[in-house]
Amino acid sequence: MKKALIIEDHPDMLDVLSRQLEMLGFAVFTASNGEDGVEKASGEKPDLILMDIMMPGMDGREATRRIRSNPMSKDIPILATTVLFRESELNQCIEAGCNDYIVKPFTFEELREKIQEIFR
Repeated sequence: MKKALIIEDHPDMLDVLSRQLEMLGFAVFTASNGEDGVEKASGEKPDLILMDIMMPGMDGREATRRIRSNPMSKDIPILATTVLFRESELNQCIEAGCNDYIVKPFTFEELREKIQEIFR
């Protein structure tokens, strides 16, 4: 079973994403902030990370950069989940090291398609 790490500071969104990934066959573990997410990325070695970008403290872009700088976690696919929608902001997610992004709110079908694209 593939493992997914969700790094998300909003409990309701964390719950929704957890259920959706479980429906897609992932074993899910979570982090509610960037610092915890960076630690879990290297310790748990997930197959996929869903990264909230707008978080207090260490935001998702910085957490992504730190995950990419660690040899233990540098190759894990990262999907940014964000409310940002301007092209320049979305490009910053990619420049930080995210493989792709999905703009909130999104449907289960859109999430499934993005994840399938990442694993192709």
